[in-house]
Amino acid sequence: MSKRLEGKIAIVNGSDSGIGQATGTEFAKEGANVVITFRHDKHGTESTRRAVEAEGRRSLVVQFDQREPAEVEKLFRETAEKLGTPDILVNDAGVDSSGKQVTDIPAEVWDDELKTNLYGPFYCCQQFIRERRRAGGRGKIINITSVHEDIPRAGSAGYDAAKGGLRNLTRTLALELAPDHINVNNIAPGMVLTPFNQSAI
Repeated sequence: MSKRLEGKIAIVNGSDSGIGQATGTEFAKEGANVVITFRHDKHGTESTRRAVEAEGRRSLVVQFDQREPAEVEKLFRETAEKLGTPDILVNDAGVDSSGKQVTDIPAEVWDDELKTNLYGPFYCCQQFIRERRRAGGRGKIINITSVHEDIPRAGSAGYDAAKGGLRNLTRTLALELAPDHINVNNIAPGMVLTPFNQSAI
């Protein structure tokens, strides 16, 4: 490995499984110290932690709810205290819980999908930007969206709408943050064999 991320600090949300777990592991191979976050699956974070530390990198495991701004602030505060100011933010945590037609989606399910898949990354981006500006700028945000931002599916209105919104948030941030040298991109994967997609196979 080229160690392109030597000494960098990366927060990888949703790194307890799937794409987030693989991302955190690869970042460690490239030299980054990794903040591993989870909402429910503490067991999954142990696999990520072991993989990160096997590369000789430092890890920090944090349970938080990205739907809540106060929890997001806690994540960044704990990161700063234990590892330092983060250089990289990856927003990968998400839910796709409906499976219902639009007219049958309960309000609380719609709210949860939008809060988890769009509001949560927004709150995390906000806090990351504040931290990077205090540090003099520069940094990297990667938002994991989905092919379904362009190819919607019946029964997934909340997830698909949120991912489309996250893509456009990414584009807006890229324009706003260019003067700060904070690079912002989204990655829109298709079907990947992860626990998230296991039931669809």
